[in-house]
Amino acid sequence: MRTNQAQTSQYPFEGWHRDLQPVVDSIERVIVGKGEVVRLVFVALLAGGHCLIEDVPGVGKTMLVRALAKSLGCDFRRIQFTPDLLPSDVTGVSIYNQKNQEFEFRRGPVFGQIVLADEINRTSPKTQSALLEALEERHVTADGQTYALPQPFIVLATENPIEFEGTFPLPEAQLDRFLLKFSMGYPSVKDELSILDRQRHHHPIDDLTPVARPEDVLGWREQVAAVHVEDAIREYLVGIVQATRAHEQVYLGASPRASIALFKAAQALAFACGRSYVVPDDIRYLAPYVLSHRILLAPDARLAGVAVTAVVERILEAQPVPMLREGTRR
Repeated sequence: MRTNQAQTSQYPFEGWHRDLQPVVDSIERVIVGKGEVVRLVFVALLAGGHCLIEDVPGVGKTMLVRALAKSLGCDFRRIQFTPDLLPSDVTGVSIYNQKNQEFEFRRGPVFGQIVLADEINRTSPKTQSALLEALEERHVTADGQTYALPQPFIVLATENPIEFEGTFPLPEAQLDRFLLKFSMGYPSVKDELSILDRQRHHHPIDDLTPVARPEDVLGWREQVAAVHVEDAIREYLVGIVQATRAHEQVYLGASPRASIALFKAAQALAFACGRSYVVPDDIRYLAPYVLSHRILLAPDARLAGVAVTAVVERILEAQPVPMLREGTRR
């Protein structure tokens, strides 16, 4: 099984933006002891990206997504991926209406604001690819017609480790559409005891009510776009991504889409932490989550058992960390 990034990465940030704190408190009534995972989900939500959560069944991936949707008052949809799922089962299908003698498009479950793509790697690559247009373009095309997806729109996909029976690896093109990839990990003894206590009579998710609105998310995203990024930090970011393409153990480095993803994710993390500017620690912390699933190792590195996260960490260690100019912290 892959290394649990969410537990091994250094977590240097504390505190939340005051507007986000009520939503975080609501989610943590259901999800115990996973503050770092919650922050990563908020990074994707605020940056307008999507998450891929890889872990074993039963650690709370689905509950995390449901708690987020209920706390934000967003339309929640779930797609359970199975080997026999068809692309039209995801995007929708045109049905002939005998009354008006016309075809009508029946929207599929991807037409939601917060979409859970559960066990996405249990279905065929053909059905997986049906999500590509929705993930990148935020719309679906069927029978020559284009249908816009509701806003805000975010897909949180879960997958079992590829070593599990009955799984298909995600195509590189689809992996590149996910802003972040991380794991949740098992709870600690203390947290697991707390979970048992909270669910003794009923599940706490049944008590959740919206503490924010979908319109709030769109407003937060506008504020995220205004977060200041110093020129030196932009160069630092691009230098990291460029280094993945020149590393001796890497066959295929991160694309320019990865640079854009890391830039937007850093802005979102800064906002989530209550800052109006990005610091180098934002880049260093997010790089493994943004880059690792976008990098293909060289065959000899794979045979040697080299982990992609280890390569990213070595690249980070080799990059000089920029100093913020006076007046940047505003």
